[in-house]
Amino acid sequence: MAEIVLFHHICGLTPGVVALADDWRAGGHTVHTPDLYDGRTFESIEDGAAFTQSAEAPDLGALADAAVADLPDRVVYAGISAGVMQAQRLAQTRAGAAGAILLESCLPIFGEWAIGPWPDGVPVQVHGMDADEFFAGEGDIDAAREIAATVPAAELFVYPGDRHLFEDRSLPWYDQEATALLTGRTLDFLGRLG
Repeated sequence: MAEIVLFHHICGLTPGVVALADDWRAGGHTVHTPDLYDGRTFESIEDGAAFTQSAEAPDLGALADAAVADLPDRVVYAGISAGVMQAQRLAQTRAGAAGAILLESCLPIFGEWAIGPWPDGVPVQVHGMDADEFFAGEGDIDAAREIAATVPAAELFVYPGDRHLFEDRSLPWYDQEATALLTGRTLDFLGRLG
């Protein structure tokens, strides 16, 4: 079974993020859910973004590094939206990654904003909605297509809809049908890794 670290989205470590981790745990996997906001959660994307840009914002990169420091090399890095920044960075730069699950965000592997090339032999899944103002509207879907076209063990799943954070059942944007598909696809992916 896989060992996973799941980085939360811009609203924090909400009950919906924990519920997704619990779904993966029910599949037999070990899931770590570091709280990079030290207990804070936000009811809107705007409030979460304001916090991350405030004077009291934590150093998310340093906290993410600390969260994985004692974990084995062979970890699946997962992130939801803003959490993808840490998950993808670690999957691409920390030796021995077992895989990556990128939900509703994706950084390019070439050009501006790129961390660098995708590491050989590291499988990845990317999930997002086709009319999501962030995933589709800000170019993440194009970065995901680039990965899917150039990384042999990459899968891209695009869902119809315009909701962001659709897999978080504690937020108003939750989409039960899309989340059921996402959960099944990620569990299949994790099963192939373990």
